[in-house]
Amino acid sequence: MAAAALLPAPSADGTLLRQAMRRLVGGVVVVTAGIGEDRVGLTATSAVSLSVDPPTMLVCVNRASSTWPVIARRRHFCVSILGAGQQAIAERFAGIGGLRGAARYLGADWTIMESGASGLTEAQAIVDCTLDEVIERHSHAILLGAVREVRLSESERPALTYGGGRFIALAPA
Repeated sequence: MAAAALLPAPSADGTLLRQAMRRLVGGVVVVTAGIGEDRVGLTATSAVSLSVDPPTMLVCVNRASSTWPVIARRRHFCVSILGAGQQAIAERFAGIGGLRGAARYLGADWTIMESGASGLTEAQAIVDCTLDEVIERHSHAILLGAVREVRLSESERPALTYGGGRFIALAPA
């Protein structure tokens, strides 16, 4: 007896896809780009290591975001992996509170990385990348970043994750 195959729907509903993906818990990062007053950034759960040989990150960014044109122009981005207690930073870079551009950086300590992008000093880890390749699909740009520098926090706090429409702090096993 053959296993039942899942057949693709002829036309999937984006609202249902959004609801389905809310059931998947993902790590929370802040993706930053730019220099000085040209700095921008966003909160994402779509950042993963693509390869360790060579070290490569994959990040998905909505092309309608204010961050995308700066990444495209500057050809760099930095991924700051957030931990417990950093929900306010995640919310600020998600646009909650209405701050935009360089104003989102206020109230936190940032370090300039090798690429010129800013990394959150108190992040669990900072992964600095130069833009290697862009794949544009539908509303998003899939960014492949050549990793230039990685910094790890000395303190290991629980990871900040997002699932079910809320932030969740998960302790390491």
